[in-house]
Amino acid sequence: MAWPDQPIFFVDFEGSRLGGVLEYGVATVHQGRVTETVTRLCHPTGRIRPEDTAVHGLREVDLREERPFADEWETFASFRERGPLAAHYAGVENGLLKSVWPYPRSSPDFARPGSEVIDWGPWIDTARLYAQLYPKLGSGKLEALVAAAGLQGELDAAAAVHCPPARRHYHAALYDALAGALLLAALARDPQLASFTVMQLLALSTLDGERRDALQQGELF
Repeated sequence: MAWPDQPIFFVDFEGSRLGGVLEYGVATVHQGRVTETVTRLCHPTGRIRPEDTAVHGLREVDLREERPFADEWETFASFRERGPLAAHYAGVENGLLKSVWPYPRSSPDFARPGSEVIDWGPWIDTARLYAQLYPKLGSGKLEALVAAAGLQGELDAAAAVHCPPARRHYHAALYDALAGALLLAALARDPQLASFTVMQLLALSTLDGERRDALQQGELF
């Protein structure tokens, strides 16, 4: 099955190990487009450093009445059962997710169809994908890649529909999730890339040669 036929859940978190997940955003990519989104603010589990607030704009006083991210177990376990998770530089999101729940429920292993695994990954990583598929674009930073790919207008239009008014900017969880989701969806516009399997995207998403070989189980192209 080609990867556009599989729902993929693009995840972004704002927060840290110290303060916890303060905001999450998830954009579902299916058939080369964003089909649904979900986001909310979360109660901090620790101190929010001023330097972090300077980046994401979230303050403890604004989050005191919010429910903790830990309440979202069913939401994220369900996402993982339905499709692979994706992120831009996925190690950050994987680390924050595992700091709350080390493992999901037994879920499909999308690198090996027909198998199951108890792990949040492997992740599809747009930073790694673009670095390998479009190395001439240069910077792997999310904002720079969106601009280089000509997607900023599309992102702002999507944000106007899906994001809370005060969170329509970079370093807001759903805005960043939409940015990454649109980078991923844009790959489906190339007929060759649209024919890749999920396993091939997962293989391209890792820089570990041995792990890539294990994921590939054959020729990538």
